[in-house]
Amino acid sequence: MKLIPERLRRARREAEGSMTLVEHLQELRYRLVLCVVAIAVGSVVGWFLFDGLIDLLLHPYCEYWKTVPPASRATRDCSLFFFGALEPALVKFKVVAFLGLFIALPIVLYQVWRFIVPGLTKRERRLAIPFVASSMALFALGAAFAYWTLPKALGFLLGFAGEKFAPLLTADRFLSFVMLVALSFGLAFEFPVLLVFLQLVGVVSSRQLRDWRRGAILGIAVFAAIITPSSDPYTMLAMTIPMVVFYEAAIIVGRLMKR
Repeated sequence: MKLIPERLRRARREAEGSMTLVEHLQELRYRLVLCVVAIAVGSVVGWFLFDGLIDLLLHPYCEYWKTVPPASRATRDCSLFFFGALEPALVKFKVVAFLGLFIALPIVLYQVWRFIVPGLTKRERRLAIPFVASSMALFALGAAFAYWTLPKALGFLLGFAGEKFAPLLTADRFLSFVMLVALSFGLAFEFPVLLVFLQLVGVVSSRQLRDWRRGAILGIAVFAAIITPSSDPYTMLAMTIPMVVFYEAAIIVGRLMKR
């Protein structure tokens, strides 16, 4: 019963922007617990979506497999393999956890926003819903973009050594690769949200972003080369070009916010 008045007092101090260091740490713990619970609930839902997601993730590989000459095929279809008794269970838990994170993403993003609220002005606090909505939409857009690039990326990577080599992919490595690509694109597409937020709190200005344009484009290209797991040209370009567009869009949004 003591927790409710304590939460009310902390919420009042949070609204006033006068929380102590201990209260900030307690608030961080509280937000982390909510995020973990949300991901756990999302994972339960993801358990029932597992089969459908596997079909979706396998589709790019199956499309590539159809283009492989019959003489170069190591298997009769585009099935994935495992070489350990525990691997199927580990793969399922990993995919379900990834699904849980994606399902719980709106709650996780909202908790992030709520944690940084005490350091913001009243005007900035009103942007909670736009922040969560835009972050969620951009993450989903990034994951969809990653999925769109997969057929080309797989064709480049798996066919790089020529027709004398046939792929024999394990479930763990292939699904981890696909999820890592989707996650990297999703995080990269949060770039404009970060830039707009930094302009909002006064860390950078739209003028500074314009002055840094050339260096930023180079940095984006290097970032895309490092963060993309495949490092193939299709995936790198698919990440670099949208991030450059997002950089320019963030400059425009920053200028509009000044009016």
